Amino acid sequence: MYSYTCCAKILVLALISLPSFALKPWEQGLLKGKKMNTNHFSLLSLFTSGDMMILAISILLVIGSVISWVVIVEKMRLWNAEKHKPTKLHPDDKSLDLIIDRAVAPFDKNLWFLSMASVVAPFVGLFGTIWGVMDVFSAIGVTHSASLGVIAPGLAAALGTTALGLIVAIPAAIAYQYFAKKSDGLYNELDDARREIEIKRCGVK
Repeated sequence: MYSYTCCAKILVLALISLPSFALKPWEQGLLKGKKMNTNHFSLLSLFTSGDMMILAISILLVIGSVISWVVIVEKMRLWNAEKHKPTKLHPDDKSLDLIIDRAVAPFDKNLWFLSMASVVAPFVGLFGTIWGVMDVFSAIGVTHSASLGVIAPGLAAALGTTALGLIVAIPAAIAYQYFAKKSDGLYNELDDARREIEIKRCGVK
């Protein structure tokens, strides 16, 4: 619960810190009657310098990244606790299958989100890139100019969504494979212990 509360606070701060841009970069330059300053680079301006669709995609990917890291941190906490206090089966336990399922369930919980983020995030970022490139061509048509001052900001924002999608997907993919393998290992270990207990019970009878 504490982790999800922190996640909610981070998302609120992120949404507050991101300004709403109703105008496209080239429109802002035309209204101000001066060239846009592209000498100063920042990650925030990279993802907020596009139109509202680019901004929405960037926010969606940031939310996905925050949730992924919340899941990753939670799994690390669970496995750290498992390392110091391993799950064991006792010969007197009944319904061993149910006990095993309940013991492994917390380690499998929410791994589906990491799997989904690792697959979907690159395509969401790619969609943002395609949308940004279309916006660049629209800017060229309106301004009748193909200078770098017109197309560079839009292309940077467009390519930035692809980079952001990979930033979300790569840690999620690595974490999913790592934690899924550890969870399967724990299940196999407990299942082997269950078989030994059942063999001993049959031997006693």
